[in-house]
Amino acid sequence: MLRPLRALGALALACSCASAYAWPDRPITFIVPYTPATGIDLVARQLSTQLGKTLGQPIVVENVAGASGNIGSERAARAAPDGYTFMVQVNTLVMNRSLYKSLPYDPVADFDPVALTSWGTLLLVSPASRKPATVAELVAAAKAEPGKLTYATPGVGTPHHLSMALFLQQTGAQMMHVPYKGTAGAVTDILGGRIDAMFLPVHVALPQIKGGKLKAIATGSAKRLAQLPGVPTLEEAGIKGGNVDMWYGVFAPKGTPPEIIARMNKEISQALQSPATASAFEAQGMVPATSSPAEFGKLVAKDAQRWADVVKAAHITAE
Repeated sequence: MLRPLRALGALALACSCASAYAWPDRPITFIVPYTPATGIDLVARQLSTQLGKTLGQPIVVENVAGASGNIGSERAARAAPDGYTFMVQVNTLVMNRSLYKSLPYDPVADFDPVALTSWGTLLLVSPASRKPATVAELVAAAKAEPGKLTYATPGVGTPHHLSMALFLQQTGAQMMHVPYKGTAGAVTDILGGRIDAMFLPVHVALPQIKGGKLKAIATGSAKRLAQLPGVPTLEEAGIKGGNVDMWYGVFAPKGTPPEIIARMNKEISQALQSPATASAFEAQGMVPATSSPAEFGKLVAKDAQRWADVVKAAHITAE
């Protein structure tokens, strides 16, 4: 009986290798857990165009929005780990792990990291018409009258919200949170001077800064931005651990063959070198970045713990 079993095992291994070698032999799906025209949707569509050419198979971008990305993420987690379904996500994936008391999937354990694709920067801004103009001024004003100054976000538990929560924890300042249902209303009110400060993505804030309606107090990135060389980073302004850049990346359902993950990682890294991709990302305030699957996995795990600590300290619960 041993010989037939060994033969069957060898046959199964051979079939597995042949299957992996032939990959892909049909269309691939990129699940985006958010609506079209968002930053993460742009990442998925730009990559799908490039990868469709190099892999020789069309890549279909499927927007599965709802519940702060949880509906699409669950679908990706439950997909067959055969190399034909991937998920393109942003760091809200790991934030949700701490924001929701229970999720039908594990944002870390149910996925295999494939590749980092880019970084997106948040700017700390205030109305141009009045103070504060620096981090020190904002902190001093907030401490002088705790809870009087306001900050806006597109909603509870968003990266904008958690970034400000981290900022307040690191400085010991107190400000009143004014959550909106989306970015548009928050931007309207800060432009009108009804909000004192908020974090905004670069591509949203920059036109208003150039138009003289907003001023950049600090950038949440590790380095100063080329578009705003005179604006200090939060670290430079004295906020230890103040980097609040958002990462974007690609994941596969847990158990996807490692050789397929390695191939997809290689193809993504090459696609990110395309001038067209770099230009498209830059228009959205994102910077292309690559990593190995292992490096991306370490980043995801570290970020999950970091934001869990922020959420716990600020007593934030998703609505």
